Amino acid sequence: MDNLLTQLSQSAKGLVGTSMFVAMSAALSYFKIVLIPKTLEIGFSSLALAACAFTYGPVVGGLAGIICDNVKYFLNPSGPYMPLFEFLTGFIYGLFFYKKKITLPRVILARLTIVLLINIVLTPLWLHLLYGKAYIVYVQARILKNILMFPFDVFLLYTVLKATKQAFHLN
Repeated sequence: MDNLLTQLSQSAKGLVGTSMFVAMSAALSYFKIVLIPKTLEIGFSSLALAACAFTYGPVVGGLAGIICDNVKYFLNPSGPYMPLFEFLTGFIYGLFFYKKKITLPRVILARLTIVLLINIVLTPLWLHLLYGKAYIVYVQARILKNILMFPFDVFLLYTVLKATKQAFHLN
């Protein structure tokens, strides 16, 4: 009986925590820098998703990504709807950070994986399929943006994960 209460308590804490990160991600989605509408934007909502994946693991991070994308699209439908990218982002962050020490090399490698796989390969492919412009046009714009933003993204991600670790007393 005591074990069952512990499991229910953990499930409730996880559900509430994940909901909090989803709400934070939705709120952060309103703060973005638009360079080219519907094509090239700088956003901050993935920071909450990374914190969720760090706290609860890759599967919860991926599922939270899908929920985040649905909530964000419902509140402010801008651009194409593709929850798979948010799932992959949460899942990848979970693989890199869940129950692992947060180090600068790990954050750099995680961010580099997201940039190369999702931002440089998959997103331009999806935009090409949707809007028909040449694939290389989308790739070139994203390469420049990601090179310029990489140090800033790594700094923000590292800072958010360290704060999450301290707030949730993890590791």
